[in-house]
Amino acid sequence: MKNTIVLFLLVCFFINRGQSQEIATLSKEQAAIGAIKTLFDGMRAGDSTVLRSVLHPDAHLQSSFTNKEGIPVLRGGSVDRWVASVGTPHEEIYDEKIWSYKVRIDDNLASVWTEYTFYLGEKLSHCGVNAFHLANTADGWKVSHITDTRRKENCITEMPDLQGDLNDFMNSWHKAAATADEDIFFGSMAKGGIYIGTDATERWERDEMKEWSKKYFDQDSAWDFATIDRTFYLSDDEETAWFEESLDTWMGVCRGSGVLELTADGWKIRHYHLAVAVPNDNVDEYLKIATPSSKIKKQ
Repeated sequence: MKNTIVLFLLVCFFINRGQSQEIATLSKEQAAIGAIKTLFDGMRAGDSTVLRSVLHPDAHLQSSFTNKEGIPVLRGGSVDRWVASVGTPHEEIYDEKIWSYKVRIDDNLASVWTEYTFYLGEKLSHCGVNAFHLANTADGWKVSHITDTRRKENCITEMPDLQGDLNDFMNSWHKAAATADEDIFFGSMAKGGIYIGTDATERWERDEMKEWSKKYFDQDSAWDFATIDRTFYLSDDEETAWFEESLDTWMGVCRGSGVLELTADGWKIRHYHLAVAVPNDNVDEYLKIATPSSKIKKQ
């Protein structure tokens, strides 16, 4: 009985130790984000003490914007004045909505990029991006520097539906082929983006494919693929997406897969691979008629 209890305690110890290590791995990033959330919770509540609690004693503020004359400006701000303004009674709530967190951490330094929209009460004031630097101290993560951008146009007003946006992007790309819209189809691909077709010879970079497919896009429809289903996967920073999809085509059901990257011009297709889906029961028949159209040389 005693041995059983000892074994049970050892198992619990190693399970808890493993969970603690996992939490410790996750908590560094989450703790840095938590400090930023506390910062804006304090500002929203008008509580300067909460705000000050996550600011490093040597914290600095800067804002980057374009003035009325069209000149880029980088202006420094006063942390003390900011904290004082938050703590001074005011009618409107200072509500800074954060839409995303992109975190990079090395040792005791964290860099966090956040998209935001700032409201005075219910009124939209401005929007932009915050670039945070945080230092890990004996008292936890502290914000040491904030540089923000400020604009009044193209502000986010609700949480983005990234999965929906990516689906719309891919649907638009397939529709562009169905309607022979060359500008949208090839404009959706990155420069140097790769398209691999169903034939062994069909491997093009974007501009090569544009030249090859000109005869198809000169018609009313290049090709018409209807989406059956699609699944996206995202990198942690949400700047790279990869996917798999099933398509209803003139060749029957095909599989597509690819990689998308977020660029300064929006999402672009970096890689796309189209394959005919051959049922296992038909593979023997397929092999009888399948002959390689070219030989692949060994590198």
